[in-house]
Amino acid sequence: MIEQDGPSERGAHYVRSLERGLAVIRAFTAANPSPTLTDVAKATGLTRAGARRFLLTLVDLGYVRTDGKHFSLTARVLELGYAFLSGISLPEVAQPHLERLSGEVRESTSASVLDGSDVVYVARVAVSRIMAVSITVGTRFPAYATSMGHVLLAGLPGDALDRYLAAVRLEPLTSRTITSPDRLRAELDRVRAQGWALVDQELEEGLRSVAAPVRDRAGRVVAAVNVSTHASRTTADGVRRDMVPPLLAACAAIERDLAADPRPNTGPAAWSS
Repeated sequence: MIEQDGPSERGAHYVRSLERGLAVIRAFTAANPSPTLTDVAKATGLTRAGARRFLLTLVDLGYVRTDGKHFSLTARVLELGYAFLSGISLPEVAQPHLERLSGEVRESTSASVLDGSDVVYVARVAVSRIMAVSITVGTRFPAYATSMGHVLLAGLPGDALDRYLAAVRLEPLTSRTITSPDRLRAELDRVRAQGWALVDQELEEGLRSVAAPVRDRAGRVVAAVNVSTHASRTTADGVRRDMVPPLLAACAAIERDLAADPRPNTGPAAWSS
């Protein structure tokens, strides 16, 4: 419920409407992920008319959906946590695991999150220059052509994936790039079932990479970790045999550390409230 402190307690700069809008978003909880208008009004202390205006604004902005009675958050609300996720907890937690994984497989390792239609690198350990373009934290690549992108797309809710496939232009970056929405959907189904993704020279000729998901305590995919190698050094079968097991172990270790991290952005509430 919204606190009733006045401007003197909060300061002249305080924007009460922003407080109320954030309170409405926080009204969606694990215990009640699809509240009614009445539920939201009660949880926030707003009138029904006020709660309705905030909810419909969030619907217009794409953060909330409604069936006419119940409301629920969309995957777009994850954008609100990306700056914190990318800037603090995930890179700090993932970096030592990426370093150990890189030392074990003797290849470059990275972690990324999904931002719109791209993957954005948030941590990296490079052992050699594989790509023509240097990869650093903040580098973006189209999700449809990368192993981490396949993992992150496979973790989207069905309606969010439908919107992505309807909007994205699947440009042929190499002769191996998947450019058919149906083929990409089938590949994502396979990735979801097996728990990891192998992309063989779809982003750049000569580049093979394998990725696996990092999940929060609620089981949602919040990031991906990959190992990348040059096709001249390792076959696709070699990647599956030698790199997938340590990759999966590294992701499991990152998940354990994220779950144990006391900061609020590492728990499920940070991505769902």
